Order: sequence, then C-alpha cells, then structure tokens
Amino acid sequence: MSDAPTLDYERRFRSSARLLAGIDEVGRGALAGPVSVGIAVIDLEQQQLLADVRDSKLLKVADRERLVPLVRSWSVASAVGHASANEIDTLGIVGALRLAGTRAWLSVLAGGVVPDVVLLDGSHNWLSPEAQPSLFDDGPAEPGCDAPVHTLVKADMQCLSVAAASILAKVERDGLMRELHTEYPAFGWDENKGYGTAEHKNALRAAGPTPYHRVSWRLL
Repeated sequence: MSDAPTLDYERRFRSSARLLAGIDEVGRGALAGPVSVGIAVIDLEQQQLLADVRDSKLLKVADRERLVPLVRSWSVASAVGHASANEIDTLGIVGALRLAGTRAWLSVLAGGVVPDVVLLDGSHNWLSPEAQPSLFDDGPAEPGCDAPVHTLVKADMQCLSVAAASILAKVERDGLMRELHTEYPAFGWDENKGYGTAEHKNALRAAGPTPYHRVSWRLL
C-alpha cells in the first residue's frame, strides 16, 4: 500500500481560500463508456484526515465501494459528472472532460456550495471554460468553473481531496459499465470497464462497435 495522501498540499491554499475542490477523472483511456469526473470539496479550516482513502486505482473494489459513503459525508459537497461516448466523439476527449467536469461543478453549485479554488490531477487544465474567441462575441459566456484551477501531477497519490474525488468517479463509472454489460455481455465490461483488454478487442473484431464505443478512436 502506498503512503496515505494527506491535506498538506491543499492547506497551502489557506491564505487565499476556504473551500477547495479536489477533482479527478476516470475513463479517459477507455474504448467504450463515458468519461467521468469526480469532485470532493473540503473546508481548509476544518477538514480532518479520512482513513483508508487512496487513489482509486490502488484500492480493491470492495474497499472503494465501502469508502463512497464515508467520502460523501466527509466532504463539504461532492458530485460526479459524465460525458458519453457520443459526446467524446463529438467534442474530443478534452472537450468531453470539460463537459463532464462542468456537470459535476454545476451540481456542487446547485447544492449551495461555491468552491474558492480547484486542485486538478494532472498537468493540463481541461476544466475551465474555453475563452471567448472575441470580445465582440454575442451571447453569454460558456457556463462552467470560474474558480482558479491549479494542476498537480500525481495529485491523486498525494492529495486527499483528489484521491477522494477519484473514488467517487471510479465507483460511479464502474457501476455504469456493469449496467451496460447487461446489454452487451460479449465485451466483458463488467470486468474491463470499457478498457482495451484482449477480450474486449476480440469482441470488437467479431461484432463491431456498439453505440457505447468511441468510434472516432482507433479501437483496434
């Protein structure tokens, strides 16, 4: 088991923020199913550590599922947003990540919680709305996260808020893939969750893509 993530990095923001949203994505590299984005909001003045939380990839299925209600009650607010395979094909993976993240973000706002700052796993800010192409564009700005976004590579390993978000996103997406497996059992989504395993690719060769495959990708 890896070292437990802490709130040490998050607490660096206490001089300028009270509520921090840890954010992580799941499903980016899959061949089928949605991409999912989890958010766990913490109060930098009050939040305590939460035992057993790790990056979701390091936990067994039963441990992840056990931790979900604990993460929900530990967080000031939490949410998961999804973007479908069709939306990934239409928008590209970065646009779909932004869409899924925006759905989760707006869900948090709808609950009356407005984070002051975001900590995003990775090296690229895919969450903030794209800038308007021109000052003279008509219409309102694209809705989305307007808080400052800070990125950190391996934040899901170091930062408790991001690890918590990864658990929420992973468990919810895995549940969706198990449901889709009942429609298309040949692809083994109950086990591979839409990733490109040998079993999955063999089924693709035999039957072709389903409506849940990202057909704009090089699937084989």
